[in-house]
Amino acid sequence: MGKWLACAAVIGTVAMGGSGMAADAPQKLTLERVFGDPGLNGTQPQSLRLSPDGTLLTSVRNRADEKERFDLWALDTQTGQSRMLVDSKKVGSGAELSEAAKMQRERDRSLTGKTGIVSYDWSPDGTQLLIPIDGELYVAGRDGSARKLDGTRDALNPAITPRGGFISFVRDQNLWAMPLAGGAARQLTQGGAGTVHWGEAEFVAQEEIDRRTGFWWSPDDAHVAVERFDEAPVKIFTRAAIGASGTTTYQQRYPAAGTPNALVELYVMRADGSGQVKVDLGHDPDMYLARVDWTPDGMTLIVQRETRDQRRLDVLKVDPATGKSSIWFSETAGPKSWLNLSDAYRLLRDGRLLWSSERSGYRHLYLLDGKKWTQLTSGPWVVTDLVGVDQAKGRVYFAGLKDDVLEKHVYALDLTNPKAVTRLTERGWANGATMDGAATRLIVSRSNTNQPTQVYLADTTGKRISWINENSVTVPGHPYAPFVAAHRPTEFGSIKAADGSDLYWEMITPVMEPGKRYPVFFQHYGGPGTPQTVTHGWGGALTQYLVSQGWIFFQIDNRGSFNRGTAFENQIWHAMGSVEVADQLAGANYLKSLPFVDGKKIAIYGWS
Repeated sequence: MGKWLACAAVIGTVAMGGSGMAADAPQKLTLERVFGDPGLNGTQPQSLRLSPDGTLLTSVRNRADEKERFDLWALDTQTGQSRMLVDSKKVGSGAELSEAAKMQRERDRSLTGKTGIVSYDWSPDGTQLLIPIDGELYVAGRDGSARKLDGTRDALNPAITPRGGFISFVRDQNLWAMPLAGGAARQLTQGGAGTVHWGEAEFVAQEEIDRRTGFWWSPDDAHVAVERFDEAPVKIFTRAAIGASGTTTYQQRYPAAGTPNALVELYVMRADGSGQVKVDLGHDPDMYLARVDWTPDGMTLIVQRETRDQRRLDVLKVDPATGKSSIWFSETAGPKSWLNLSDAYRLLRDGRLLWSSERSGYRHLYLLDGKKWTQLTSGPWVVTDLVGVDQAKGRVYFAGLKDDVLEKHVYALDLTNPKAVTRLTERGWANGATMDGAATRLIVSRSNTNQPTQVYLADTTGKRISWINENSVTVPGHPYAPFVAAHRPTEFGSIKAADGSDLYWEMITPVMEPGKRYPVFFQHYGGPGTPQTVTHGWGGALTQYLVSQGWIFFQIDNRGSFNRGTAFENQIWHAMGSVEVADQLAGANYLKSLPFVDGKKIAIYGWS
């Protein structure tokens, strides 16, 4: 690794212009520059993954002159050399995506408006990658060569199976599979047409449950569990898509609150589509198919079934040969509460389950061994993500707010001594991380109020091995470098809600003159499903532009928002428009109490 460390560190500096260059001349932010190219946050790699053998670090990166178009890049972990692996303009056809594909991207907010290569999938042996481009599928080699797969036009949810035997995807509302080594695609399901869909996630699953797929292959590629849904009961609404060249209207089935949902079923079948068995999901068809997984040995299907009122989650064990199910365990919401679904769980090879739950009032990690539950983390803070599990060493990596409610960090613990929690990331930053499947290395993304996202590779102790994207705004050549001199600091504080809860706020002020009062740009997202907006992370250049125009920027997280525990979040239970409005009003009243605020000029801005 030593040679890579040196090379990668140099690459991170040179890409930003080199430390020996003269500083960029100070400039004044404009709206045109805030929304122009290149983006002021710097070029950011996304979908970062280590190849199965660890020799390549792949990502998709936006082009310097076209920030919404992405290409596939690879960094050689032995030499530190980075190269564009697949150029989306040279390989893609430029064809427009299908309406179904557009809607999937819209529901995955991170992909809205992006073109080119936005996702990919490594084969298990690390020799090939599956890449969707412009509505068709390509298989790329490590040398950058790419071949188009015939018969994949308008393919949805493409994936390589766990053993690497097949490429599977949805086309014409049915599930298909083709050998990765080459050969024609085979249709595995029948009857997908009109309101019936196979292998897709229904609208509610995509939009509200954060489930993007409708098929799940067994670890040995021998069987696949496939969702079938019929949206005939769902009401039709007219949707208008407004664009620069005009408006197009669509007739769309939309399950408004309180109206019928799609009818969802689950089947297990062999790899060729034969031997279909219907899974017993219970007597109530008006439920949510929340999550589906296979145990590592492929002998059991694990299904999470949630009631429509979101107050009970049953985790089912399913016999794939018969479809018969039994309840393994259940989660039940407390009074005037609901259950938040999570992906922070892992089925372990030895039969144990690493699980996260809010049963204590805060989301924490638990270990289920047989019928015995052991709580691994505890305290008045939340676990936000399960980052990785080293099953051989019994070491768990997770993200949470243990040290500071405004700073997410990455931590590690040992299953044999869970009370000894170790923080792996640096204070003063908002962090997130992913790991390779064996949990041997961390890919850490971090930012703070003065620095947009940086990405680095770390070992399992958290020590930085090398920069993947240093992206330093203080290095000449960075898009934001000319504006750093005028960058204003962010202040943090809190006020009390009516029930005594702490409401955290952040504020950015212009250079203030004594005795002068300033107008306020008050930004908020009140709920429901409210993300935490007040953090120590990068807030973007738009807020700095507003401050440069003489505004104070302000936002506050009200009761009902995430990452503060169930007692804080559940206060909006059947009470929308009450406590969250009161808390935003408390923020406005706090602003009015400040001697430098013009209380008659507080503008509000928000969205959903």
